Amino acid sequence: MSWTLCANADAVAQAACARILHAAQLAISDRGSFKIVLAGGTTPLLCYRLLSAAASDWGKWHVYFGDERCLPPSDSQRNSMQAAAALLDRVAIPADQVHPIPAELGAAPAARSYTATITGATPFDLVLLGLGEDGHTASLFPGHTHPEAAIVVPVYQAPKPPSERVSLNFSTLSNSRQILFLVAGESKKSAVASWRRGDPLPAAAVRSQATPEVLIDRSAWGERRL
Repeated sequence: MSWTLCANADAVAQAACARILHAAQLAISDRGSFKIVLAGGTTPLLCYRLLSAAASDWGKWHVYFGDERCLPPSDSQRNSMQAAAALLDRVAIPADQVHPIPAELGAAPAARSYTATITGATPFDLVLLGLGEDGHTASLFPGHTHPEAAIVVPVYQAPKPPSERVSLNFSTLSNSRQILFLVAGESKKSAVASWRRGDPLPAAAVRSQATPEVLIDRSAWGERRL
């Protein structure tokens, strides 16, 4: 794991924006398209707003989601709706290249549907992830188990509402050329310390052939030296 210390959440978002734009440029130059998995959360939204004002070959972007809440399609708490407001509705990505999770179907049917969407899409070029106060990432929570071979998993009894969700599984998130964790805020200090100790957090189970990078602000890092 590579750790990059940033001054605050805005600096995390700025660093992520620069890395995403660079990854997009390389992927489009090398392979003709850029496949990115978006995360929910406050800091990713800061990044998406920055991206919406940037220049990129948006017509070559293909957008997927790491997880989703089982809520109606237009619910403002859905990751897809928040990403649309901050980024996707503001840039020229073709609608058929944005692939939201149909979580309104319910956790299990949505997981089956999104498995068909994801199959053949990997490896991704870049996966964005966050870190919860309990060490979860996407909607993969401590104490939950999922079949290793599953590409997308239904999630029940999530510790935060709504209790039903859908998430890409560990191996699917790991199947990417680049992984970026965006971590900001003092509330994350305990989870970061646990992660650094090598505790078996869900976030620690996401691995890639390329070293994942954690962009972290000083509040989340605490007083420890990098």
